Amino acid sequence: EVQLVESGGGLVQAGGSLRLSCAASGFTFDNYVIGWFRQAPGKEREGVSCISSSDGSTYYGDSLQGRFTISNDNAKNTVYLQMNDLKPGDTAVYYCAVASIIYYYLVECPANDMDYWGKGTLVTVSS
Repeated sequence: EVQLVESGGGLVQAGGSLRLSCAASGFTFDNYVIGWFRQAPGKEREGVSCISSSDGSTYYGDSLQGRFTISNDNAKNTVYLQMNDLKPGDTAVYYCAVASIIYYYLVECPANDMDYWGKGTLVTVSS
């Protein structure tokens, strides 16, 4: 059974940093897209950042590149999201998800293709 377990969320002041981790187990996909989504209260879910195993390409949501960095440690089966210069608008529950697909030149986080989701970790940024 595939499991995704997020950790690293918490309360941080504006301008601070957090690193989220997603520990993946139980999947042996040859090709996949894994990444992060977030959902703030009263808002729709949005793709934050994803990475494709097919070619290593990455995607970042609007205005996030430069502040957020996604990385993948295959030896540890863990994907990270380093978040710097956090803003109150980044407050949300952050979810890890994985899709068993081949995807070159990633231009989105393909939410509709995601096969498995974690339970989420809450990030709260105070002003």
